Parts: sequence; C-alpha cells; structure tokens
Amino acid sequence: MTFRYDDLSKRQRQFVDALAAQTQNPNVDRQYLLDIIEATDIYTVPPAWIVQDSRRRTDTRGVYHVPEIREAVHTISTAAPEPVAAPAAAPVTVAAAPTMNLAGAAVMGMTGGDRAHLIPSRESTYVPWGHFSSIEKILKAKIFYPTFVTGLSGNGKTTMIEQVCAKLKRPCYRVNITKQTDEDDLLGGFRLIDGNTVWCDGPVVKAMEDPAGGVLLLDEIDLGSTNIMCLQSVLEGKGVYLKKIGRWVTPAAGFTVLATANTKGKGSDDGRFIGTNVMNEAFLDRFPVTLEQDYASRSTEKKILTKAMAAVSIDDADFGDHLVKWAEIIRKSFAEGAVDEIISTRRLVDIVKAYAIFDDKMTAINMAIARFDDDTKEGFLNLYTKVDGDDVVATEAAPTDWSSMDPDARIELNVGDENKDDAKNRGAKGDGDKRTWYTTAGHLATDDRLTAFNPIAPTQDVECPF
Repeated sequence: MTFRYDDLSKRQRQFVDALAAQTQNPNVDRQYLLDIIEATDIYTVPPAWIVQDSRRRTDTRGVYHVPEIREAVHTISTAAPEPVAAPAAAPVTVAAAPTMNLAGAAVMGMTGGDRAHLIPSRESTYVPWGHFSSIEKILKAKIFYPTFVTGLSGNGKTTMIEQVCAKLKRPCYRVNITKQTDEDDLLGGFRLIDGNTVWCDGPVVKAMEDPAGGVLLLDEIDLGSTNIMCLQSVLEGKGVYLKKIGRWVTPAAGFTVLATANTKGKGSDDGRFIGTNVMNEAFLDRFPVTLEQDYASRSTEKKILTKAMAAVSIDDADFGDHLVKWAEIIRKSFAEGAVDEIISTRRLVDIVKAYAIFDDKMTAINMAIARFDDDTKEGFLNLYTKVDGDDVVATEAAPTDWSSMDPDARIELNVGDENKDDAKNRGAKGDGDKRTWYTTAGHLATDDRLTAFNPIAPTQDVECPF
C-alpha cells in the first residue's frame, strides 16, 4: 500500500510537518517521535497510526517508516516566500529556509544539521553545589540578567549551568567561543542549501526568540577576540539588528545570557590558560554580576565521587576519600605556589572511570597524571601513596628495631601538610624541593614518637643529608 500525505487527517499532517521540519529521512525511531511530541504537544504519546501499523515497521526494532515526510518536505519548500536578493556585489538567489514552530525544544543542530534537544538531560550523578542555587534563582526570575561565571578548569561551571537548565526545563543554547568565533557564527549568515542561498539564524538569535525563555551559554568566553563585540546590544537586553537581511530581533521574555571563563577577562599571566585574552572593559561591564567558583569542599567532592563510582559499579568509599584528600593537599600547595599543576574534580572523576576499566588504582592515577612533567608526576604519585597507606609502592615494611640500622640512614616520613609542624617540633627535617620530610634511623631509635608518621625504611643504603 502507498502512504500519501494528502490522505492524512489535519492533526496527522501537523505531526508529519513537525517531523519533516527536522529530517528528510522517512525512517524515524521511537525516541525521535517522543522528542517531537514533547516539542509540539500535538500528541501525548507516539501516535498509533505510526507505531501500531505493522506496515510501517522496518527491519530495525523501534524504527518506523513514514514516507509522508518526503511529501511534507516538498510542501514546505514550495510554500517558501518569494526569493529576495542577498546583499552582495553580484546578484544571488536567496530562498527562505523552512520555518517551524517547535517551542524551541527541538531544532536543527548547530553543526551538521543533526537534531539537538536544547533542554539538557538531567544527570543522575550530578551533585548541586557552588553557585547552583544562585543560577537557579536568576533563571527562575525570568528577567534579563547576564551573569559571568569564572573559576579554574574542571570545577563544574558549565555542567552547573546545564543542570540548572535541565531542572527548570529551560532550553540552553551553548556556544563554545574560540578566537575565530565571529558575527556570522553567533548571529547567523547565508548558507548554501540544496543549491539555494539561504539565511540561517545563528544560536544567539535562536536563543533570543525562543518563546520558552532561551538561555544563551557563552562557554569559555575569554577565548574570544574582538569579533564577539557584536553582542554588545544583546548584552544590554535591547535586541540586535541583523544588517545583512534588515531584520530587528527582539528578545522573548525569559531570555538571558550566561558566560563561563577560566579568567576574569584579564588574560592569563602564568600561561596556564593559553589563548585567553584581555577582554574589552565595556563588554565585561555589561555583565552586572560575576560569580567566582572554586573547587568543591571535601565533603561535596566526596559525594561527587561516590555517585561517579556508583555509575560505574564501584563500591570503594576509602578510595574516594583518599582521592579527595590527595587533591585537596595538591590544591593547597598550588595556592601557595609550591606546585605548578592542579588536580581538578573532572580529573578525579576520570580516575574513577579508569579504575572501573583497568581495575587497578595506581594504573588509573598514573594515567590521569601522565600529562604532567616527570618531577610533578613523581611528586603527585608519592603524595598519593602517603595518603593511601594500603597502596604504598616501591617501599618495604618498616622494621621494628630501628637501632639495628645505620644511625645515619635516611628514613622518609609520611607527613602531610596538616602535620608538618608537629614533625618539625620532633626534629624531622623537610626537603622543600621534594616536599618530603625525613629523619634518621638513630633519631627514630631514641624517639619512638616519630613512628606515628609511619616511617618508610629505605630500599638501599642512603645517608641522611643533614
């Protein structure tokens, strides 16, 4: 039997039109049907005339044949307005792009024409913290209030914003800013589609006009050049003029802008965030509020790792506790200028995933810190073995009779930053370069209080340097 678009009822044609606005493929899966249902409210469940008609089933389970889509695409194309001339030195035929009313929840993807569901999915492993409640209050207010979120890499700035949008069911238009990002990428431009020159709105315009209150997320905004100054009027909440087609765009109610960055728009003096720029002060001044996001507290980060472990079927609370303590010590050292690298929350989650894959803690940690230089790698690894006494590597069990050893033998102590004053008061000496504390076997033999620091016997004869 042949399926014909004209044989459909008015409601069925509306649904097929919504499908055709997204794809020309006549074979659609169940999830795609659900996406369109959520976006349009034409149906509340996948329509029976599609999913219960055995003639529409394909060889792939859950995929249905809706050939009427091709006719609908043709109908939309032929109903386009009269061609207009694109502003250019030579005449060019411009066809209007097909329009659709999908409440902003499902539109053509920003790259490759793929479908993109603009309301982010809720992450079951996400732990709300930091400025989550502040961002939530800003979006709930549904007023235009541009917000600049800054903080070190891997501490969850972007995820936080996406998860607030997911909770509030707000469409999030995420644009990753680079040095090459320009007006054409942001506001829109002419594209060659099926031999026609078509104007396509950019993500900024789509977010502004989204009736559901679009949230424009400018990710890594400090990587942008002066080309992003085209957003000046957008950041004032006044709308924007698309000079190439002579159209004024007014923001819909609820539209706002959120930006994330690793710096405060003043560049990166230490070179850690290469490519970041000193941003125009007038541009930055259009953000009425800046939220500084630090890494999560130890208790919060432990919750994050607990959920991350549960997601990959790992039950090892001690490992999570050791990782969090390890990262906390490194961050304190980084803040004091003792080390040049840092362990982010993202990297801790990566270690958990590697542990689930390779079933070895030290392998997972080694992989996570492999990108650092050799000295930093060794220092971080040694620190972890001190934090987690069960995983000490390349050492021997400490003898009980220290007097049997050479009294000048160097003995390494497991002294964390929180106990260094106590160790110093008991006569231990610190090696600043290696961030390690030592004593001698002779000292241990006469003062057993130092055994509280779990001393490590040397694997070879090494005299203490002091």
